[in-house]
Amino acid sequence: MQRIEASLLIPGRGAPVRDGVVLLDGDRISYAGPAQGAPNTPEAETHRAAAVMPGMWDCHGHFIGSRGLDLSRLPLEPVPLRAARGARDLRAALDAGITSVREVGGLGVYLARAVAEGSLAGPSVYGAGAILSTTGGHGDLHSFPLDWVGGPGLPGLGRLADGQDDCARAVREQLRTGARVIKVCASGGVLSELDHPIHQQFTLAELRTIVEVAGLADRVVAAHCHGKPGIMAALEAGVATIEHGTYLDDECCDAMLETGAILVPTRTIVADILANKESVPDYAYAKLEAIAATHAEAVARAHERGVTIAMGTDIGVSTPGAPTSWGTNGAELGHLVELGLTPLEAIEAATAIAPRTLGPQAPLSGQLAVDYDADVITLSADPLADITVLTEPASVLGVWTGGRQVKGPA
Repeated sequence: MQRIEASLLIPGRGAPVRDGVVLLDGDRISYAGPAQGAPNTPEAETHRAAAVMPGMWDCHGHFIGSRGLDLSRLPLEPVPLRAARGARDLRAALDAGITSVREVGGLGVYLARAVAEGSLAGPSVYGAGAILSTTGGHGDLHSFPLDWVGGPGLPGLGRLADGQDDCARAVREQLRTGARVIKVCASGGVLSELDHPIHQQFTLAELRTIVEVAGLADRVVAAHCHGKPGIMAALEAGVATIEHGTYLDDECCDAMLETGAILVPTRTIVADILANKESVPDYAYAKLEAIAATHAEAVARAHERGVTIAMGTDIGVSTPGAPTSWGTNGAELGHLVELGLTPLEAIEAATAIAPRTLGPQAPLSGQLAVDYDADVITLSADPLADITVLTEPASVLGVWTGGRQVKGPA
């Protein structure tokens, strides 16, 4: 048994507790609450910190082993090389306090197995497999010959699907790899060269097929959406989450409230590219610059209207310290606070709310509560007083996944 004593306990959901204690019994939490009511555990290994909270989730990441944001280079590098880089990214995520990742396209379905069997140290990974895209859509690599990227797609990248039958087969292919969520590009995007972020891509009938087939296996669908047409079609089809949500307006917010869909804003990638123009091709920067302010307004509007928000970054770069690189995940909480969330709401988006983005696949995670997964982090300072505490991995003193300490002094 392990005992964590902290000046501040942030449970993930509910009010913080001063002078709190968390007890880890194997891979489960057996107590979380005031020190005054905690069981006496003289045999427990004791740890002390300024603050303790659930391990954070990144609900929109990519383990693709890319050294930069020019995705056209990915097919030029061997998959084993990119997977090896992903092993380091797993470690960087842990050090930043990320104990779970909903990986929405990449090599996560394979890295998840290595983590689960103990071959690699890393967060729990809930992968989507390949991203589903229309031909010429956001997940297509427009600069390559179509027959290179068509068919079953490229490992860890996209899978082109056109028509309802092909969409059904594409979902089943991802389920065959062990996908825990299905990712679809319902609109154009920024890092793809020829499509427009506003344009809808899959038809409503295709989206409905994808949601239906995923649902047969108790999987939900995450929809990349910038433009309103794609957002509304995705919501009508029954997707569980809207990723990015750049052109969300009041009608979109109402539809999300009606359906219970969750917004994963991914402000980190927007801010990082704005601050590092040289990190992306010129066409991508031009598209990002054109939508950045609209995206900020949409996230703020969604929060004001009561749309549920979960934390996700769109991080996918393996070069340490580079824009959108693994280990900088905590920056998203600061961005959420800048856009109107309180620090406590931002933490809830990264903890208690986050597992809900997996629908029926959600584990009992994201809260310091009895019988929840013993995924816990300790901090050097109070993040409610200064949310930027969570942006710096050095401020994350200890990390436990499944009750096993993977960072911090023994």
